[in-house]
Amino acid sequence: MADAVLFEFLHTEMVAELWARDPDPGPGGQKMNLSVLEGMGFRVGQALGERLPREMLAFREELDVLKFLCKDLWVAVFQKQMDSLRTNHQGTYVLQDNSFPLLIRMASGLQYLEEAPKFLAFTCGLLRGTLSTLGVKSLVTASVAALPTCKFQVVIQKS
Repeated sequence: MADAVLFEFLHTEMVAELWARDPDPGPGGQKMNLSVLEGMGFRVGQALGERLPREMLAFREELDVLKFLCKDLWVAVFQKQMDSLRTNHQGTYVLQDNSFPLLIRMASGLQYLEEAPKFLAFTCGLLRGTLSTLGVKSLVTASVAALPTCKFQVVIQKS
């Protein structure tokens, strides 16, 4: 439990530090801040992927890799499994977490909905970095319609 609180605190401080430099950045500044957070998450995801046991790396299909992310990776990082995984069987996957831990504290008010994207950039990078280490090139985006539910869309890029 202490690890989850420390991770949540660290994540909140990373977001706050990037936004403290320019509390009201223009559209270009926001994209830069989100890019920095996504890049940090990507590197952490790569490191997590590198530390996986070798038998876990023998995935045969993309769907198996995504199932691994929803179950094992999510438990390792957030102490819970992802709530759902959907696919169109053409390289697009939607991962949904109905109580995303980094958004739970914000769920008390609708006014925080517009602040949510900056709290998802790191996790998008985390997913993309882990997928990269597993040999899957992807594009990961996130959306929030109602707090604390969020959806991560993973589009697999064919080489």
